[in-house]
Amino acid sequence: MRWTCSLRGFFAVPLILFASMAHGAEDTIKVGILHSLSGTMANSESALKDTVLMMIADQNKKGGLLGKKLEPVVADPASDWDAFTDKARELIANEKVAVVFGCWTSTSRKAVIPVFERLNGLLFYPVQHEGEESSRNVFYTGAAPSQQAIPAVRYLMSKEGGGIRRWVLLGTESDYPRMTNRILGAYLAAEGVNAEDVTTIYAPLGHSDWREIVEKIKVLGSQGKKTAVISTISGDANGHLYNELAAQQVEARKIPVMGLSVTARELRGVDVSRLVGHMAARSYFQSVTTPENDAFVKMWTDFNEQRDNITNDPMEATFIGFRMWAQAVTQAGTSDANAVRQAMYGQRIKAPSGFEVVMNTNHHLSKPAMIGKLNPDGRFDVVWRSINPIKASVWSRYIPESAKLTADWTFPWVCGGCAEPTFKEW
Repeated sequence: MRWTCSLRGFFAVPLILFASMAHGAEDTIKVGILHSLSGTMANSESALKDTVLMMIADQNKKGGLLGKKLEPVVADPASDWDAFTDKARELIANEKVAVVFGCWTSTSRKAVIPVFERLNGLLFYPVQHEGEESSRNVFYTGAAPSQQAIPAVRYLMSKEGGGIRRWVLLGTESDYPRMTNRILGAYLAAEGVNAEDVTTIYAPLGHSDWREIVEKIKVLGSQGKKTAVISTISGDANGHLYNELAAQQVEARKIPVMGLSVTARELRGVDVSRLVGHMAARSYFQSVTTPENDAFVKMWTDFNEQRDNITNDPMEATFIGFRMWAQAVTQAGTSDANAVRQAMYGQRIKAPSGFEVVMNTNHHLSKPAMIGKLNPDGRFDVVWRSINPIKASVWSRYIPESAKLTADWTFPWVCGGCAEPTFKEW
């Protein structure tokens, strides 16, 4: 066994050196950006494209990486999941990018993972997600359910959060809402909540007519039990949903809505005067007061010449991922995917949230959980935060078949989800 491992290590060295020499022959390091700039997700994803461009410009001002300038290569899949697959292949195979920052929905992420795994590309994914996945070729910088959905429900159950006893799990018909709601349903059952006190409702992605659904939510909230909505609605459907909540006067003190995929950016253009007090669960809000956040917000407003002063959680997660990737490239001395992957483990930065976040060997971050309440200015004020960063639980302990699985890409596990180590001592 030891002889076999030695041979594997021996043959790996020339390959890495060859890849490093190939990268060294280039004048620039190409950075792929894979975000929807049109379609239903454009409102959310366009800012992430600009965040990556901001980070590239900032890094180039510092001299680039390894003595080379960074060159952005932007692809627009236009909110089309099949197009995500095609664009990812073009970025890695044709453009020869060293890394890709991209995707928002879990459906788009799942569509591109086979391409990244087959072509050995690196994807940094910056959005909250349902967990139940760890790919060797993806670093997940958004929150897992243990860092967002579970703390959100636990907060609402508490006296401080209103002592909620009835739940409406509202989502779009896609991967993230369905699995997140499955995990939340199992968690609520474990907490003694009866099945009849949990209602799950799904609407199409981009849904615009929320009248009947909001009417149903109001009926559920009028039946004598304290009721809350957990929303996993994504994209521009959020604006339509919150407009309908305002139109039907769904007040936060009566039926609070906790958004897991909404930020101040999705609520631009919404009359928030009747929505004050509704909540969101995130790892970052622009309202946090830290020197790191002051610098982040200034960096953003300076980059877009004061045209946009809104920062949000996925933008911060993009910032974190880019900084960690740049550190890993510097540490590895190459932008080669295999070397950078190894250098990513243990990367840490002081994030705009004010917390030191670290990349773990399960390819997920340890990061904080926060609850924000909507204020009259359309921003979220932090009303609760975890004391320390929370290490992501990739596989939910509330799902029986998942509870036994481990994600760890270091020896002896070397897997994204296995019940026992891949490698064993003889």
